[in-house]
Amino acid sequence: MSVSQLKSFLDCEAAELAKLKSDWEPDSDKKPLLVGNYVHSYFESTEAHKVFKAENKDKMFSSKKPHGLLKDFQIAEQMIARLKGEPAFQQIYQGEKEVILTGELFGVEWKGKIDCLNLENGYFVDIKTTKDIHEKKYDEYWGPQSNFIERYGYLIQMAVYRELLEQQYDKQFVPFIAAVSKQTPSDVALITLDESKMQSELSRVEQMIDHVQRVKMGEEAPEWCGTCDYCRAHKKITGFTNMNDL
Repeated sequence: MSVSQLKSFLDCEAAELAKLKSDWEPDSDKKPLLVGNYVHSYFESTEAHKVFKAENKDKMFSSKKPHGLLKDFQIAEQMIARLKGEPAFQQIYQGEKEVILTGELFGVEWKGKIDCLNLENGYFVDIKTTKDIHEKKYDEYWGPQSNFIERYGYLIQMAVYRELLEQQYDKQFVPFIAAVSKQTPSDVALITLDESKMQSELSRVEQMIDHVQRVKMGEEAPEWCGTCDYCRAHKKITGFTNMNDL
């Protein structure tokens, strides 16, 4: 199990199971993910960034202007520059990069990857790229004024990673998020996490993980969210829907 896989199951069990079985592939815009990986690879290493650019060259440059970087990646360059120009970020982003984590949590095997682990000082940092650091929007779980950390499941991610780290090294770790926005100019922030919310998310994972694992292994039928791309494509009209249920 990975955190990204768990978050996809939370969005729609039927869609994620179909994706894992290679029965369906979401037709989503890959550019936001590529922009995030562009920034991440830069701070991983010079070699990793070089490889990423070589592998994704056709997606980063305009066919009309072969030497012209697309606007999204021009913004990514600016995001990198903003983080590089922050001494506080440079000071805290010290340690081993792209650390693979494995372990058992709530009876399930997990795997994850941390952007930057400072083992000596007992903390880890993940870089998060987002549209707007301060944007508040409605979330079905967190309510009408949720921030990007809550909406995108980063609390679950950091809580699970911290548990795996503490199991592996038998010491406590503090998680930080280094956030940079996709605005012009980009906003930047070093963010600490709410401990009570992290514990709440761990409890939620503990409560749901058995069901998710059984769905994944084909032992239980998946629930359909009814609104995602997969559900819309496979929906069948079986009766009438009351307007109050929309």
